[in-house]
Amino acid sequence: MGSSVDPEPRAPEHQAAEARPRLVTRPLLLRFVTVVGSSASFFLLLSVAPTYAQSVPGRGSDHAGLVTGALMLATVVGEVMAPWLAARCGHRVLLGAGLFLLGAPALVLPLSQGMGWIVAVCLVRGLGFAFTLVAGGALTASLIPPERRGEGLALIGVVAGVPSLVGLPLGAWLASHAGYGPVCTAAALAALVAIAAVPGLPGREAAPGPPLGILAGARSGALGRPMAVFAVTAVGAGIIVTFLPLAVGPGHAGVVAAALFVQPAAATASRWFAGRRADRRGAAGLVLPGLVVSAAGILLLALTGVPVAVVAGAAVFGIGFGITQSATITLMYSRVPASGYGTVSALWNVAYDGGMGVGAVGFGAVAGLTGYPWAFVLTTLLTLTALVPAWWDRAAARGHGGPAAGGHDAAGGAGGGAPARPSTGEEDRGAPAEREP
Repeated sequence: MGSSVDPEPRAPEHQAAEARPRLVTRPLLLRFVTVVGSSASFFLLLSVAPTYAQSVPGRGSDHAGLVTGALMLATVVGEVMAPWLAARCGHRVLLGAGLFLLGAPALVLPLSQGMGWIVAVCLVRGLGFAFTLVAGGALTASLIPPERRGEGLALIGVVAGVPSLVGLPLGAWLASHAGYGPVCTAAALAALVAIAAVPGLPGREAAPGPPLGILAGARSGALGRPMAVFAVTAVGAGIIVTFLPLAVGPGHAGVVAAALFVQPAAATASRWFAGRRADRRGAAGLVLPGLVVSAAGILLLALTGVPVAVVAGAAVFGIGFGITQSATITLMYSRVPASGYGTVSALWNVAYDGGMGVGAVGFGAVAGLTGYPWAFVLTTLLTLTALVPAWWDRAAARGHGGPAAGGHDAAGGAGGGAPARPSTGEEDRGAPAEREP
Protein backbone atom coordinates (compact mmCIF):
# COMPACT_ATOMS: atom_id res chain seq x y z
CA MET A 1 0.00 0.00 0.00
CA GLY A 2 2.67 2.47 1.04
CA SER A 3 4.94 1.79 -1.95
CA SER A 4 2.93 3.96 -4.32
CA VAL A 5 3.02 7.64 -3.45
CA ASP A 6 0.83 10.20 -5.05
CA PRO A 7 2.69 13.19 -6.37
CA GLU A 8 1.36 16.62 -5.72
CA PRO A 9 -0.25 18.05 -8.85
CA ARG A 10 0.20 21.78 -9.18
CA ALA A 11 -2.36 24.26 -10.37
CA PRO A 12 -1.38 26.27 -13.47
CA GLU A 13 0.76 29.25 -12.54
CA HIS A 14 -0.79 31.63 -15.06
CA GLN A 15 -4.49 30.94 -14.77
CA ALA A 16 -6.64 33.87 -15.81
CA ALA A 17 -8.53 35.41 -12.91
CA GLU A 18 -11.82 35.50 -14.80
CA ALA A 19 -11.59 31.76 -15.51
CA ARG A 20 -11.48 30.84 -11.85
CA PRO A 21 -14.68 29.20 -10.60
CA ARG A 22 -16.76 30.89 -7.92
CA LEU A 23 -15.59 30.02 -4.45
CA VAL A 24 -18.25 31.27 -2.02
CA THR A 25 -21.69 29.79 -2.68
CA ARG A 26 -24.87 29.57 -0.58
CA PRO A 27 -24.12 26.00 0.61
CA LEU A 28 -20.61 27.07 1.59
CA LEU A 29 -22.03 30.01 3.56
CA LEU A 30 -24.31 27.60 5.43
CA ARG A 31 -21.28 25.42 6.05
CA PHE A 32 -19.58 28.45 7.57
CA VAL A 33 -22.42 28.64 10.12
CA THR A 34 -21.84 25.06 11.25
CA VAL A 35 -18.08 25.61 11.33
CA VAL A 36 -18.46 28.64 13.60
CA GLY A 37 -20.91 26.82 15.87
CA SER A 38 -18.84 23.69 16.33
CA SER A 39 -15.54 25.56 16.71
CA ALA A 40 -16.94 28.04 19.23
CA SER A 41 -18.49 25.27 21.31
CA PHE A 42 -15.30 23.24 21.30
CA PHE A 43 -12.81 26.01 22.06
CA LEU A 44 -14.86 27.76 24.72
CA LEU A 45 -14.48 24.73 26.99
CA LEU A 46 -11.14 23.36 25.78
CA SER A 47 -9.09 25.10 28.47
CA VAL A 48 -12.00 25.55 30.90
CA ALA A 49 -12.84 21.87 31.44
CA PRO A 50 -9.32 20.92 32.67
CA THR A 51 -9.31 23.93 34.99
CA TYR A 52 -12.78 22.98 36.26
CA ALA A 53 -11.54 19.49 37.09
CA GLN A 54 -8.39 20.73 38.81
CA SER A 55 -10.21 23.37 40.87
CA VAL A 56 -11.06 20.67 43.42
CA PRO A 57 -8.44 20.72 46.22
CA GLY A 58 -5.98 17.87 46.04
CA ARG A 59 -6.12 17.35 42.29
CA GLY A 60 -3.00 17.87 40.20
CA SER A 61 -1.91 18.22 36.59
CA ASP A 62 -2.66 14.57 35.89
CA HIS A 63 -6.38 15.25 36.40
CA ALA A 64 -6.29 18.17 33.97
CA GLY A 65 -4.52 16.00 31.43
CA LEU A 66 -7.07 13.23 31.91
CA VAL A 67 -9.94 15.57 30.99
CA THR A 68 -8.35 16.69 27.72
CA GLY A 69 -7.15 13.15 27.06
CA ALA A 70 -10.69 11.78 27.44
CA LEU A 71 -12.05 14.42 25.08
CA MET A 72 -9.42 13.63 22.46
CA LEU A 73 -9.75 9.86 22.89
CA ALA A 74 -13.50 9.99 22.24
CA THR A 75 -12.88 12.30 19.31
CA VAL A 76 -10.43 9.87 17.74
CA VAL A 77 -12.85 6.96 18.23
CA GLY A 78 -15.64 9.01 16.70
CA GLU A 79 -13.47 9.97 13.74
CA VAL A 80 -12.72 6.33 13.02
CA MET A 81 -16.44 5.50 13.20
CA ALA A 82 -17.64 8.52 11.23
CA PRO A 83 -16.89 7.40 7.64
CA TRP A 84 -18.81 4.15 8.26
CA LEU A 85 -21.75 6.05 9.77
CA ALA A 86 -21.72 8.68 7.02
CA ALA A 87 -21.92 5.96 4.37
CA ARG A 88 -25.20 4.83 5.94
CA CYS A 89 -26.91 8.05 7.02
CA GLY A 90 -25.19 10.71 4.94
CA HIS A 91 -22.82 13.52 5.88
CA ARG A 92 -25.62 16.03 6.51
CA VAL A 93 -27.41 13.87 9.09
CA LEU A 94 -24.14 12.99 10.80
CA LEU A 95 -23.16 16.67 10.99
CA GLY A 96 -26.46 17.55 12.68
CA ALA A 97 -26.09 14.69 15.16
CA GLY A 98 -22.54 15.79 15.91
CA LEU A 99 -23.60 19.36 16.69
CA PHE A 100 -26.25 18.06 19.10
CA LEU A 101 -23.84 15.72 20.91
CA LEU A 102 -21.28 18.52 21.15
CA GLY A 103 -23.68 21.12 22.53
CA ALA A 104 -26.21 19.36 24.76
CA PRO A 105 -23.73 17.78 27.25
CA ALA A 106 -22.13 21.16 27.92
CA LEU A 107 -25.33 22.25 29.62
CA VAL A 108 -24.99 19.60 32.33
CA LEU A 109 -21.22 19.85 32.93
CA PRO A 110 -21.54 22.27 35.91
CA LEU A 111 -23.88 19.88 37.76
CA SER A 112 -20.97 17.96 39.32
CA GLN A 113 -17.21 18.22 39.78
CA GLY A 114 -16.76 14.47 40.11
CA MET A 115 -14.09 13.19 37.74
CA GLY A 116 -16.39 10.46 36.45
CA TRP A 117 -19.03 13.04 35.52
CA ILE A 118 -16.57 15.42 33.85
CA VAL A 119 -14.93 12.62 31.89
CA ALA A 120 -18.33 11.26 30.77
CA VAL A 121 -19.38 14.69 29.48
CA CYS A 122 -16.07 15.05 27.64
CA LEU A 123 -16.46 11.61 26.07
CA VAL A 124 -19.89 12.44 24.63
CA ARG A 125 -18.74 15.87 23.43
CA GLY A 126 -15.69 14.26 21.85
CA LEU A 127 -17.87 11.93 19.81
CA GLY A 128 -20.04 14.84 18.69
CA PHE A 129 -17.05 16.93 17.72
CA ALA A 130 -15.63 14.04 15.71
CA PHE A 131 -18.83 13.72 13.72
CA THR A 132 -18.85 17.45 12.93
CA LEU A 133 -15.25 17.30 11.78
CA VAL A 134 -15.43 14.27 9.51
CA ALA A 135 -18.89 14.87 8.04
CA GLY A 136 -18.30 18.59 7.80
CA GLY A 137 -14.84 18.17 6.32
CA ALA A 138 -16.11 15.92 3.55
CA LEU A 139 -18.90 18.39 2.78
CA THR A 140 -16.40 21.24 2.73
CA ALA A 141 -14.11 19.50 0.25
CA SER A 142 -17.04 18.76 -2.06
CA LEU A 143 -18.20 22.41 -1.99
CA ILE A 144 -14.83 23.91 -2.97
CA PRO A 145 -13.67 23.93 -6.64
CA PRO A 146 -10.49 21.81 -6.94
CA GLU A 147 -8.72 24.67 -8.73
CA ARG A 148 -9.16 26.86 -5.66
CA ARG A 149 -8.86 24.28 -2.91
CA GLY A 150 -5.92 25.98 -1.23
CA GLU A 151 -7.73 29.29 -0.99
CA GLY A 152 -11.00 27.62 -0.07
CA LEU A 153 -9.55 25.54 2.74
CA ALA A 154 -7.66 28.60 3.95
CA LEU A 155 -10.94 30.53 4.02
CA ILE A 156 -12.56 27.74 6.03
CA GLY A 157 -9.53 27.92 8.31
CA VAL A 158 -10.12 31.61 8.89
CA VAL A 159 -13.83 31.05 9.57
CA ALA A 160 -13.01 28.30 12.09
CA GLY A 161 -10.01 30.19 13.42
CA VAL A 162 -11.99 33.20 14.58
CA PRO A 163 -14.04 31.19 17.13
CA SER A 164 -10.86 29.54 18.38
CA LEU A 165 -9.15 32.91 18.49
CA VAL A 166 -11.94 34.32 20.64
CA GLY A 167 -13.10 31.15 22.36
CA LEU A 168 -9.91 30.07 24.10
CA PRO A 169 -9.23 33.32 26.00
CA LEU A 170 -12.94 34.16 26.36
CA GLY A 171 -13.69 30.81 27.93
CA ALA A 172 -10.91 31.24 30.49
CA TRP A 173 -12.02 34.82 31.20
CA LEU A 174 -15.70 33.93 31.61
CA ALA A 175 -14.89 31.04 33.91
CA SER A 176 -12.80 33.24 36.21
CA HIS A 177 -15.18 36.22 36.23
CA ALA A 178 -18.67 34.77 35.77
CA GLY A 179 -18.27 31.15 36.80
CA TYR A 180 -18.45 27.87 34.93
CA GLY A 181 -22.21 27.88 34.36
CA PRO A 182 -22.33 30.81 31.89
CA VAL A 183 -19.40 29.58 29.79
CA CYS A 184 -20.90 26.08 29.58
CA THR A 185 -24.25 27.55 28.49
CA ALA A 186 -22.55 29.63 25.81
CA ALA A 187 -20.70 26.58 24.51
CA ALA A 188 -23.94 24.59 24.35
CA LEU A 189 -25.89 27.28 22.51
CA ALA A 190 -23.14 27.82 19.94
CA ALA A 191 -23.45 24.23 18.70
CA LEU A 192 -27.21 23.79 19.10
CA VAL A 193 -28.17 26.98 17.24
CA ALA A 194 -25.93 25.98 14.30
CA ILE A 195 -28.12 22.90 13.67
CA ALA A 196 -30.59 25.23 11.93
CA ALA A 197 -28.15 25.59 9.01
CA VAL A 198 -27.76 21.85 8.40
CA PRO A 199 -30.94 21.26 6.28
CA GLY A 200 -29.63 23.70 3.65
CA LEU A 201 -26.48 21.65 2.99
CA PRO A 202 -26.24 19.08 0.16
CA GLY A 203 -27.79 15.69 0.82
CA ARG A 204 -26.39 12.27 0.00
CA GLU A 205 -24.66 11.94 -3.35
CA ALA A 206 -22.59 9.13 -4.83
CA ALA A 207 -18.99 10.34 -5.01
CA PRO A 208 -16.95 9.26 -8.05
CA GLY A 209 -14.00 6.97 -7.55
CA PRO A 210 -13.35 3.76 -5.62
CA PRO A 211 -14.00 3.77 -1.86
CA LEU A 212 -11.01 4.18 0.45
CA GLY A 213 -11.04 2.60 3.91
CA ILE A 214 -9.51 4.09 7.03
CA LEU A 215 -6.89 1.35 7.44
CA ALA A 216 -5.93 1.36 3.76
CA GLY A 217 -5.51 5.13 3.83
CA ALA A 218 -3.45 5.12 7.02
CA ARG A 219 -1.19 2.33 5.74
CA SER A 220 -0.45 4.10 2.47
CA GLY A 221 2.63 6.26 2.54
CA ALA A 222 0.83 8.92 0.53
CA LEU A 223 -1.51 9.65 3.44
CA GLY A 224 0.37 8.07 6.33
CA ARG A 225 3.46 10.28 6.17
CA PRO A 226 1.72 13.69 6.27
CA MET A 227 -0.64 12.27 8.87
CA ALA A 228 2.31 11.30 11.09
CA VAL A 229 3.92 14.73 10.72
CA PHE A 230 0.74 16.51 11.65
CA ALA A 231 0.07 14.21 14.61
CA VAL A 232 3.44 15.09 16.15
CA THR A 233 2.90 18.83 15.76
CA ALA A 234 -0.60 18.50 17.22
CA VAL A 235 1.01 17.22 20.43
CA GLY A 236 2.21 20.77 21.06
CA ALA A 237 -1.27 22.19 20.49
CA GLY A 238 -2.75 19.87 23.12
CA ILE A 239 -0.08 20.84 25.60
CA ILE A 240 -0.53 24.58 25.13
CA VAL A 241 -4.31 24.68 25.59
CA THR A 242 -4.20 22.33 28.57
CA PHE A 243 -1.09 23.29 30.50
CA LEU A 244 -0.10 26.84 29.63
CA PRO A 245 -2.40 28.32 32.32
CA LEU A 246 -0.89 25.91 34.84
CA ALA A 247 2.74 26.31 33.72
CA VAL A 248 2.69 30.10 33.82
CA GLY A 249 0.81 30.29 37.11
CA PRO A 250 -2.28 32.04 38.46
CA GLY A 251 -0.46 35.34 39.01
CA HIS A 252 -0.04 35.92 35.27
CA ALA A 253 -3.57 35.55 33.94
CA GLY A 254 -2.99 38.36 31.43
CA VAL A 255 0.02 36.59 29.97
CA VAL A 256 -1.94 33.36 29.56
CA ALA A 257 -4.86 35.17 27.92
CA ALA A 258 -2.50 36.93 25.52
CA ALA A 259 -0.73 33.69 24.63
CA LEU A 260 -4.01 31.83 24.09
CA PHE A 261 -5.08 34.67 21.82
CA VAL A 262 -1.96 35.01 19.66
CA GLN A 263 -1.53 31.26 19.13
CA PRO A 264 -4.76 30.70 17.16
CA ALA A 265 -4.45 34.16 15.57
CA ALA A 266 -1.00 33.31 14.22
CA ALA A 267 -2.19 29.87 13.12
CA THR A 268 -5.14 31.36 11.24
CA ALA A 269 -2.98 33.94 9.44
CA SER A 270 -0.24 31.48 8.51
CA ARG A 271 -2.76 28.91 7.31
CA TRP A 272 -4.24 31.48 4.96
CA PHE A 273 -0.76 32.29 3.62
CA ALA A 274 0.13 28.62 3.23
CA GLY A 275 -3.14 27.78 1.47
CA ARG A 276 -2.72 30.53 -1.12
CA ARG A 277 0.90 29.59 -1.70
CA ALA A 278 -0.10 25.95 -2.18
CA ASP A 279 -2.42 26.98 -5.03
CA ARG A 280 0.53 28.44 -6.89
CA ARG A 281 3.59 26.40 -5.96
CA GLY A 282 2.34 23.29 -4.24
CA ALA A 283 2.20 22.37 -0.55
CA ALA A 284 5.01 19.82 -0.22
CA GLY A 285 7.68 22.46 0.32
CA LEU A 286 5.81 23.90 3.32
CA VAL A 287 5.82 20.82 5.56
CA LEU A 288 9.44 20.98 6.75
CA PRO A 289 9.49 24.75 7.47
CA GLY A 290 6.20 24.52 9.34
CA LEU A 291 7.53 21.69 11.47
CA VAL A 292 10.74 23.51 12.40
CA VAL A 293 8.92 26.73 13.28
CA SER A 294 6.49 24.77 15.49
CA ALA A 295 9.40 23.21 17.38
CA ALA A 296 11.02 26.63 17.88
CA GLY A 297 7.82 27.98 19.40
CA ILE A 298 7.56 25.13 21.90
CA LEU A 299 11.18 25.67 22.92
CA LEU A 300 10.47 29.33 23.71
CA LEU A 301 7.60 28.25 25.97
CA ALA A 302 10.15 26.53 28.20
CA LEU A 303 10.89 30.02 29.55
CA THR A 304 7.70 29.92 31.60
CA GLY A 305 8.89 32.68 33.93
CA VAL A 306 9.48 35.19 31.11
CA PRO A 307 6.16 36.68 29.95
CA VAL A 308 7.52 37.96 26.62
CA ALA A 309 8.95 34.53 25.81
CA VAL A 310 5.64 32.82 26.62
CA VAL A 311 3.63 35.07 24.32
CA ALA A 312 6.29 34.95 21.59
CA GLY A 313 6.53 31.18 21.86
CA ALA A 314 2.77 30.80 21.49
CA ALA A 315 2.84 33.06 18.42
CA VAL A 316 5.77 31.24 16.79
CA PHE A 317 4.18 27.86 17.44
CA GLY A 318 0.92 29.15 15.97
CA ILE A 319 2.70 30.21 12.77
CA GLY A 320 4.35 26.82 12.33
CA PHE A 321 1.23 24.92 13.29
CA GLY A 322 -0.94 26.83 10.80
CA ILE A 323 1.53 26.14 7.99
CA THR A 324 1.68 22.45 8.89
CA GLN A 325 -2.12 22.23 9.06
CA SER A 326 -2.56 23.68 5.60
CA ALA A 327 0.27 21.75 3.97
CA THR A 328 -0.66 18.32 5.31
CA ILE A 329 -4.40 18.49 4.58
CA THR A 330 -3.65 19.87 1.12
CA LEU A 331 -1.34 16.99 0.30
CA MET A 332 -3.79 14.41 1.59
CA TYR A 333 -6.81 15.74 -0.33
CA SER A 334 -4.76 16.00 -3.51
CA ARG A 335 -3.90 12.30 -3.36
CA VAL A 336 -7.41 10.83 -3.35
CA PRO A 337 -10.50 10.94 -5.58
CA ALA A 338 -13.71 12.52 -4.27
CA SER A 339 -14.80 9.19 -2.78
CA GLY A 340 -11.84 9.39 -0.39
CA TYR A 341 -12.60 12.85 1.04
CA GLY A 342 -14.33 11.42 4.10
CA THR A 343 -11.40 9.12 4.82
CA VAL A 344 -8.90 11.96 4.46
CA SER A 345 -10.97 14.13 6.79
CA ALA A 346 -11.10 11.31 9.33
CA LEU A 347 -7.39 10.52 9.16
CA TRP A 348 -6.31 14.16 9.39
CA ASN A 349 -8.56 14.77 12.38
CA VAL A 350 -7.42 11.53 14.03
CA ALA A 351 -3.89 12.88 13.75
CA TYR A 352 -5.00 16.20 15.22
CA ASP A 353 -6.98 14.84 18.15
CA GLY A 354 -4.77 11.85 18.80
CA GLY A 355 -1.76 14.16 18.96
CA MET A 356 -3.56 16.57 21.28
CA GLY A 357 -4.70 13.75 23.55
CA VAL A 358 -1.27 12.15 23.77
CA GLY A 359 0.25 15.55 24.40
CA ALA A 360 -2.15 16.36 27.23
CA VAL A 361 -1.81 13.03 29.02
CA GLY A 362 1.89 12.51 28.38
CA PHE A 363 2.94 16.06 29.22
CA GLY A 364 1.06 15.97 32.50
CA ALA A 365 2.93 12.84 33.56
CA VAL A 366 6.32 14.14 32.42
CA ALA A 367 5.85 17.58 33.96
CA GLY A 368 5.11 15.96 37.30
CA LEU A 369 8.62 14.48 37.21
CA THR A 370 10.67 17.19 35.49
CA GLY A 371 8.74 20.42 35.97
CA TYR A 372 7.13 22.41 33.18
CA PRO A 373 10.25 24.02 31.59
CA TRP A 374 12.06 20.73 30.97
CA ALA A 375 8.84 19.11 29.81
CA PHE A 376 8.61 21.79 27.09
CA VAL A 377 12.21 21.09 26.09
CA LEU A 378 11.48 17.37 25.76
CA THR A 379 8.39 18.19 23.69
CA THR A 380 10.60 20.19 21.32
CA LEU A 381 12.81 17.16 20.77
CA LEU A 382 9.76 14.99 20.17
CA THR A 383 8.46 17.45 17.57
CA LEU A 384 11.75 17.33 15.68
CA THR A 385 11.45 13.55 15.26
CA ALA A 386 8.74 14.29 12.67
CA LEU A 387 11.47 15.59 10.37
CA VAL A 388 12.02 11.96 9.36
CA PRO A 389 8.58 11.24 7.81
CA ALA A 390 8.46 14.80 6.43
CA TRP A 391 11.75 14.29 4.62
CA TRP A 392 10.69 10.85 3.38
CA ASP A 393 7.47 12.25 1.97
CA ARG A 394 9.26 15.06 0.15
CA ALA A 395 11.80 12.64 -1.30
CA ALA A 396 9.08 10.19 -2.35
CA ALA A 397 7.12 12.93 -4.11
CA ARG A 398 10.23 13.98 -6.03
CA GLY A 399 10.91 10.37 -6.91
CA HIS A 400 7.49 10.15 -8.56
CA GLY A 401 8.12 13.11 -10.77
CA GLY A 402 7.53 16.01 -8.40
CA PRO A 403 4.55 18.28 -8.35
CA ALA A 404 3.86 18.01 -12.04
CA ALA A 405 3.30 14.28 -12.10
CA GLY A 406 -0.03 12.60 -11.55
CA GLY A 407 -2.06 9.46 -11.80
CA HIS A 408 -2.10 7.67 -8.45
CA ASP A 409 -4.58 7.37 -5.67
CA ALA A 410 -3.90 7.10 -1.96
CA ALA A 411 -4.65 3.42 -1.87
CA GLY A 412 -1.62 2.79 -3.97
CA GLY A 413 -3.16 2.11 -7.36
CA ALA A 414 -2.93 3.91 -10.66
CA GLY A 415 -5.40 6.66 -11.20
CA GLY A 416 -7.87 4.69 -13.24
CA GLY A 417 -11.03 5.27 -11.20
CA ALA A 418 -10.62 9.00 -10.78
CA PRO A 419 -7.70 11.32 -11.35
CA ALA A 420 -5.86 12.85 -8.47
CA ARG A 421 -7.22 16.29 -7.72
CA PRO A 422 -4.99 19.34 -8.07
CA SER A 423 -3.24 20.13 -4.83
CA THR A 424 -4.68 23.51 -4.17
CA GLY A 425 -4.81 23.58 -0.40
CA GLU A 426 -8.27 22.29 8.83
CA GLU A 427 -12.50 22.13 11.24
CA ASP A 428 -11.69 21.76 10.77
CA ARG A 429 -9.16 21.17 14.58
CA GLY A 430 -8.98 22.81 13.48
CA ALA A 431 -8.05 22.37 14.21
CA PRO A 432 -8.08 22.82 14.50
CA ALA A 433 -9.13 25.66 11.04
CA GLU A 434 -7.72 26.32 13.33
CA ARG A 435 -9.53 23.01 13.43
CA GLU A 436 -11.54 22.60 10.29
CA PRO A 437 -9.86 20.75 7.39
